[in-house]
Amino acid sequence: MNPQPHRTRKLRECLSLALFAVLFGAVPIPPLQAEETSVPESATWSGLKPDVFGDRTIEAAHEIVTIEAPKRAEDAAIVPVDLHFNSGEAAARIKAVTLIVDENPSPVAAVFKFGPDAGVTHLATRLRVNAYSYVRAIAETEDGRLHMTQTFVKASGGCSAPAMKNQEEAMASLGKMKLRVFPPKASGTEAMNRATEMQLMIRHPNNSGLQMDQLTRYYIPAHFVQGLTISQGKRLIMTMEGGISISEDPNFRFEFNSNPGEEIRVEAIDTEGMKFEKQWPSEPSAL
Repeated sequence: MNPQPHRTRKLRECLSLALFAVLFGAVPIPPLQAEETSVPESATWSGLKPDVFGDRTIEAAHEIVTIEAPKRAEDAAIVPVDLHFNSGEAAARIKAVTLIVDENPSPVAAVFKFGPDAGVTHLATRLRVNAYSYVRAIAETEDGRLHMTQTFVKASGGCSAPAMKNQEEAMASLGKMKLRVFPPKASGTEAMNRATEMQLMIRHPNNSGLQMDQLTRYYIPAHFVQGLTISQGKRLIMTMEGGISISEDPNFRFEFNSNPGEEIRVEAIDTEGMKFEKQWPSEPSAL
């Protein structure tokens, strides 16, 4: 007698029972494993938070501030970061925002403070990211509360990446500034209620102190823009206290309530005590 038909019949019966069990819950289905690309928890932040904010409570942002950055950076030395602020009537005014890169040697990238009637709703800049890290924005509202949002960026080596220019070339254009003023997004708006977008570009190597001169093989001393003030007429738009995490040739794009006809003035100072100043008309212009 040939046992093959009997074995085939038994195999079909086993497969049918297994299918029945899966469909009707008799056999538990193991949970799906987390993807390898999932974002890990940050132990670094637990130790970092008290150093920067002490024992102050930090709440979730809840759209008071949002952050955007690439999940995987094309260039770790120039990582674009966009912050948007809720300017709705129900939201308390944001008076300052701290930008932090957890895993950078100097995690606090910058602290921005806004003028009381500047109405800043958008701020973008470029950062160095030294290792896979959370990038955080902690906004302080005028009632003294802190609100945090964060995103995870995959990048490495940004703080020690070679400069795009050699030192002689960088020093030759040191402190040169350019301002681009974009046309208003909405026409016919009131003078003090018109959102204007601007982009400030500053020529500066912003050396981190971790970069190596490829000829001498010595580390290039830290030299970066540490202070920045942007104002319109007698109105303060914002100030910045910066560190080594701001990229070479600092670039800031921001949107605020512009006062037509009043000049924009920028003052910057670097860690060598060098001061740079310039002013421009506030009307839309081309690069």
